[in-house]
Amino acid sequence: MLKKVGLASLILALAGVTVISANFAAVSNEQWGVIMNLSGRQRMLSQKMTKEALLATSGINAEENRKNLKETMNTFEKVLKGLRDGDASLNLPACENEEITAKLDKINLLFDEMIPLLSKVTEGGVLTPVELPVLAKLNLPILTTMDSTVKMFEQEAGKVLTKDPALALVINLAGKQRMLTQKMSKEALLMYLKIDMVSNSKMLRDTASLFDRTLKGLKDGDSELGLPISRDEGIISQLDLVGSFWSAVKPLVEKTSNMDNYVSKEEAAAVVELLSTILKEMDKAVKMYEALSK
Repeated sequence: MLKKVGLASLILALAGVTVISANFAAVSNEQWGVIMNLSGRQRMLSQKMTKEALLATSGINAEENRKNLKETMNTFEKVLKGLRDGDASLNLPACENEEITAKLDKINLLFDEMIPLLSKVTEGGVLTPVELPVLAKLNLPILTTMDSTVKMFEQEAGKVLTKDPALALVINLAGKQRMLTQKMSKEALLMYLKIDMVSNSKMLRDTASLFDRTLKGLKDGDSELGLPISRDEGIISQLDLVGSFWSAVKPLVEKTSNMDNYVSKEEAAAVVELLSTILKEMDKAVKMYEALSK
């Protein structure tokens, strides 16, 4: 009897493995590229929402940023649902991995906590000195949980993208660069608003350093980051363009990160504008990497 039960359990276990493998096998290489791109983009959107709320509160293009914030919130919500349940319009299949689904559910709950503060801004209000640190605190768990979710997607994608096993990691880190532009913008604005300056000064320096290292690694390779040397001429050219914009804004980011320096409203706005340009150009690079998965 025990042997029969053991054999039955083994058969069920093997059947379970087969079902799971079949579920992941049903996702095309192209869809894995989309999953890696859009899941990684969610990290960026978590920071972009916070940045736009801070810009509106600072009186920097307030109405435009209220409108942008509403659009960013809607996009974040739509993609989050699509990553979990599938969305044909985004070419996203439903997630069949229970651990990843649980992570996405947690992100949804964390986002719900942010919505009242963000909605206050979209509805014409500004955040108070008490609310600003709360927003700064609430966005970080979304970012870290989303980042760990992207890494889980990356592991699954790596099993399928056998033609270029490193491609999932490259798309992940290239996509993460988009997030880092918005994280720097957020941290620069928090410095301008004099919110938790000691912590945000360090975070801004660390974020800028990681962006700089990853940008070099995407082009020239970085064994510690697991990045191979780029061989695609189009991607190399795009990374060089990103590098030229980064060279322009880097000194201003460094100035902003120094607590001893006075940063004007115009300088804070300039940092955000230049980093927004880098975001757009880095997004083009990610789509070029994504196209390699097809």
